[in-house]
Parts: sequence; structure tokens; C-alpha cells
Amino acid sequence: MDHQDVEAAVAEMLRVLGPHSAEDWSVPAGTLEWTCWQTAAHIGHDLLAYAGQLAAEATDGYLPIDLNIRPTASPAEVLRAVAACGGLLSSALVTASPTVRAWHWGPCDPEGFAAMGVAETLLHTYDITRGLSVDWLPPAPLSAAVLARLFPAAPHGDHTQVLLWCTGRAELDGLPRRTSWRWEAARPLRR
Repeated sequence: MDHQDVEAAVAEMLRVLGPHSAEDWSVPAGTLEWTCWQTAAHIGHDLLAYAGQLAAEATDGYLPIDLNIRPTASPAEVLRAVAACGGLLSSALVTASPTVRAWHWGPCDPEGFAAMGVAETLLHTYDITRGLSVDWLPPAPLSAAVLARLFPAAPHGDHTQVLLWCTGRAELDGLPRRTSWRWEAARPLRR
């Protein structure tokens, strides 16, 4: 996965959520404890954090930076901030050498940061659409790419439904909804 996948995920988020930015974003985002507004701000936070990790080539933990979106920001303004953070991650991915490793619970390569950025964007867009009663599912091609990179042991099936199951958002063909999970982003440099 690469910068183009991040750009596609952010564009999809804006396409889906932009028309609903005048609605009440103080409602819970699906089954999350966060509101739709907080969930959108969280997407921006993660995209910025991933960009920072790559740009700094931080290897021993997260940088001591955080995204602070003003509480008075409208949903449309939050989406613009998220788009900016997506652009920063995309730029960091374009300039990062494939051999760079930066910390995310271990050494993570640029492809892993791209996959995590796409996953955060798609999954939390899904959460927000549940809160706003918008009928939408993450696109299958991006879901398949995220599964291949972050969930290599995922079961076979419809890529979008499997991604939702892997991240505790849905049941899958008789498999109960997961209550805990983690993705495999860290990959040491192979020589």
C-alpha cells in the first residue's frame, strides 16, 4: 500500500461524509463511545501521528505531538483538518525510503503506515456513517489491501465484511463479533 491508497481513502471519506456535515455530529459513532465529531478528529490525529513517525524516522516510541482540533470546529472544518492530515501522511509516504522503519508497536515500514492510515480512515468513516444513519460500506479493493497487509491470517470471504469482522465491527458467517483484536503493522527490515 502507498500514498495513493491513503489519498483514495481520504477522498472516499470526504465524498461520503461531506454531504452530511450539517447534521448532528454529537451522536455516538456507531458502537463507539466517541461522538461522530470525536471520531473524525481521531482519524486526523492518527494520520498526523503516522506522518510524523515516518518523517522523523522515530524508532523508539511515538513523538510527543498531538493534533488539537478546536472544540468549536464544525464537522466540515474537522473534515478539512482530516484531509490536511491525510495529505501530510501521503507526502511522508512519497518521500520515505522503503527501507525506513518507524515505531508503531515495533518497527513499521512505509507500507504498514499507509495500510494503517487507510484502515483508520475507512473503519472510522464506517463508524461515523452508522451514527449518522448513512448507508455505506468501505470499498472492497481498499478493504482487501488492508486485510492483506495488516491481517494476513484473516479468514476468506467478502473483503469488506471480513475487515469489519477483524476489527470487531460485525459478525462473520457464524463467527461471533470480536471483542479484541490487533493488526500486524510492524515488520523488521529484511536483509
